[in-house]
Amino acid sequence: MAAAADESAKGKGSPLIMTIVGLLVLTVLGGGGGWVVGTMVAPRIKAAAAAVQAKAAPAGGKQAAAAAAGQPNGIVALDPITTNLAYPSQSWIRLELALVFKGQPDTQLAQSIHQDILAYIRTVSLQQIEGARGLQYLRDDIQERVDLRSEGRVSKVMFRTFVIE
Repeated sequence: MAAAADESAKGKGSPLIMTIVGLLVLTVLGGGGGWVVGTMVAPRIKAAAAAVQAKAAPAGGKQAAAAAAGQPNGIVALDPITTNLAYPSQSWIRLELALVFKGQPDTQLAQSIHQDILAYIRTVSLQQIEGARGLQYLRDDIQERVDLRSEGRVSKVMFRTFVIE
């Protein structure tokens, strides 16, 4: 009877060894699949990067200076806004926004918009911005303030980060 138990154990193998073998097989398959996808995608990424560089090289002038300053395509990233809310005053909010200008970006206008948004955020309570509807109201209010301040020169406000603590 003991011999029959030994034979069945040898035939099946240890469950731990079978688990390790299974994980090794899956790891090799995953690595091989990643390599195949990488070799298919990498040439496309290199070709796209080369095309972008070739396109940007003859532009020169103001566009090159704007791209170097972090303002490609009329987009200006504002400094992060970190302040406490009106109520409860121990709650903090951090916003990172970007403005999409129609035409040439204006950094002084962007700074005045930044200060206007900061002043507005200080008047907002936590209850006003709770939930999806509250966030949408906040986005609409900020877009309206930007439209008024910029007199239509800013087409869109993009939220990069939004954190409440």
